Amino acid sequence: MSNAYRNVFGINDNWVREGMDRQDLDVNSRSCGGIVSAEYGLASPNHSTGTPMTMAIWAASLCNPDSPCYRDEALADRFALAARYMLGAQHEDGTISPGWTNFHSPPDTAFVVVGYAQVYQLLAQDDWEPLRGAAADVRLFLERTIPALVTGGVHTPNHRWVVCAALGFLHELFDEPATARRAEQWIAEGMDVTPDGEWTERSNGIYNAVSDIMLVHAARLLRKPELLEPVRANLRMMLYLVHPNGDVVTDYSGRQDFGHKHDLSSYYLPYAMMARLDGDAEFQAAADLAYGQLRHPGSCPTNAALRLLLEPALQERAVQPAALPTAYRKLLHADFPRQQYLAAMERAGHGGRIYHSRLHPDFGAAVARVRKGCESVTISAETPSFFALRHGSARLLGVQVATYFAPGFVPMNSLVEAERGYRLAGEQRKGYYGPVAAGQLPPTAAEATSPWYLLPHHLREETHVQRLRVEADVVEAADGWELVIRSSEPEDAMAQISVILAADGELSGGELAPAGEGKQFWKSGSVRYAAGGDALELSGGAFEHTAAFVREANLPSDCRTLLLNVVTPFETRIRIRTVPREEA
Repeated sequence: MSNAYRNVFGINDNWVREGMDRQDLDVNSRSCGGIVSAEYGLASPNHSTGTPMTMAIWAASLCNPDSPCYRDEALADRFALAARYMLGAQHEDGTISPGWTNFHSPPDTAFVVVGYAQVYQLLAQDDWEPLRGAAADVRLFLERTIPALVTGGVHTPNHRWVVCAALGFLHELFDEPATARRAEQWIAEGMDVTPDGEWTERSNGIYNAVSDIMLVHAARLLRKPELLEPVRANLRMMLYLVHPNGDVVTDYSGRQDFGHKHDLSSYYLPYAMMARLDGDAEFQAAADLAYGQLRHPGSCPTNAALRLLLEPALQERAVQPAALPTAYRKLLHADFPRQQYLAAMERAGHGGRIYHSRLHPDFGAAVARVRKGCESVTISAETPSFFALRHGSARLLGVQVATYFAPGFVPMNSLVEAERGYRLAGEQRKGYYGPVAAGQLPPTAAEATSPWYLLPHHLREETHVQRLRVEADVVEAADGWELVIRSSEPEDAMAQISVILAADGELSGGELAPAGEGKQFWKSGSVRYAAGGDALELSGGAFEHTAAFVREANLPSDCRTLLLNVVTPFETRIRIRTVPREEA
């Protein structure tokens, strides 16, 4: 096999034995045949860490003539055992429960369907006798999911596109009209993406790639090429959200990837598939970068080896790759009418409440990205941290402002370009509430017991409303950055600025004092932070009060955090010099 991406199959083969070692082979066990999770010690039908993920790996190896596991009868027996486990783990309503959350879950079932349908298609192409029974079990599982997916709901924005992809695969396999009709209902809600390509959940590490690949499938299966437009926009945006080492920016995510290390590997399939569809050289370059980061073939719905076997054309580059952007200043969502959308929220009728999910009002908040050499900077609104910097291996993970005014972090509500940099501003608002008017009191108010929770608090008149405004100027200098953080009123409001550094570096210098696990008061002076041969020098410090934390502002324990304690009015300057490697 001489193709650009042949190592995908080698990677897949490398994980075959790992899954076999975790399979429950106890015939007296209720999870016999299932793949036991290393994290929980239980078998699960979950798509990302459970039995279907391993089945996708096994199927790709069993059906690949170039694999050492091709038509391996012992592995085929293991696969058949896993397929029977999946039928046993499926509820009577057609759904699955991952085991730790989301019981009888249509969206978790949809994740499985997207991968399981591809597994079935690959098995059906091969039609090897020892796998026919297992293929029939996979098909039966898929058929049983149809009632749940044509009636079931979701939790999160991206779940809708997962369900649409699953419905598309079911429509292709079973030609059931209800699957296409249900997909149309979800699609009618419209695409939750900004013109610059930001999805609702702002999850560069996980859910962007999920929405992208699911809509690529849905567009093909439901014959709706317009579903590819938001995919193109997001993939284009992601070109500017990659650090020099290939990690993606997670400093402002609205999901569990927030602040965690993720690379571009989960984008391999959407970039490769869209590069082929569009003949796009930048997408091809990003696919190459993502491919180079693959260490695992992927979860059940995103197994790369599976897809490349089903679409052999993907085994070759679509076009010659272009150079990816490595030096730029990019402000995303600068013109997005976010305030206009937020102002319309009241008319939506939900009263700001949503169950089992979030409204994500930070959707479309501005993000600035700067890259030059080994330096990568992210400046973002509507997150606890407004500034993050990577200088080679030296990582400043975030700068945050918290106050006692309305205890907690102050998200910066606005971000605009300014002279030599950017200006951010955030506001906290807090008031008091008067008595409920007599004509609006419930009957319980006149009884012997008047529960607080039965009073119509939303009808109380606000009094003595106060506001605290924080501004931050992020100014680019020849050798680094300067942060100027200020707040003027109300007077005597205690605040704390936290500078969060990765735990793998060493701190020296400055006037520091213990403030708890992983935290130090930065009273004054210059601090040097060094990691992996790179270094930052930080000048500043403040110690106007002695509080070690602000209520409702939880700091990470696995980092090195410097605390600057200030009281309004204040203007605090933090100078950050990126030290040339020869000086580090």
